[in-house]
Amino acid sequence: MNQYQLQVTAHFRPEVLERVLRLTRHRGFRITQMDMNTQDAQLVINMLVESERAIELLSRQLEKLLDVTQVQVQELANALKKIA
Repeated sequence: MNQYQLQVTAHFRPEVLERVLRLTRHRGFRITQMDMNTQDAQLVINMLVESERAIELLSRQLEKLLDVTQVQVQELANALKKIA
């Protein structure tokens, strides 16, 4: 299973977090860790997600959400690798 670190920056509104969580679930990703904080009028959500699906399926849709201003993706190394 692939793991990805996402940072979503959005305008601070009550419904934004709910939209991000719902979209993540609908696209077939599981959130394993999440941190959220506010900076001025911005909401910053850091998520660790995992899925067999390509991360672009999620990141492109997150970018289209109302009030989302930026989505950054970082692929994490798989914890278990076969040793030859």
